[in-house]
Amino acid sequence: MPRYFVYFTLIALLLQGCGSGLLSVHKVDVQQGNKIDNAQVEQLREGMTRRQVRFLLGEPVHRDPFQGERRWDYVYYIKAGDQAATQQRLTVYFEGDILTHIDR
Repeated sequence: MPRYFVYFTLIALLLQGCGSGLLSVHKVDVQQGNKIDNAQVEQLREGMTRRQVRFLLGEPVHRDPFQGERRWDYVYYIKAGDQAATQQRLTVYFEGDILTHIDR
């Protein structure tokens, strides 16, 4: 078997692999923040204590330094491979130790 035939076959297989995604770059899923589940959000009620909110949603990702302990922000960001990025945001407001307002 001539060498050029082997080289030609090898190149043809490699080029076919590139077109099918066989040799494409793997893109890692990027996840940041607290996963916000609708079932958990539905359980939130005005009048809950900080401790109850923390138990239900977890520790907030961001606490506004200008709002002190009055506002907690729960942010969730995901970019899965080649798909478009999605972001969810939930903000809860407190007066003292009591939940007063929920902003989705």
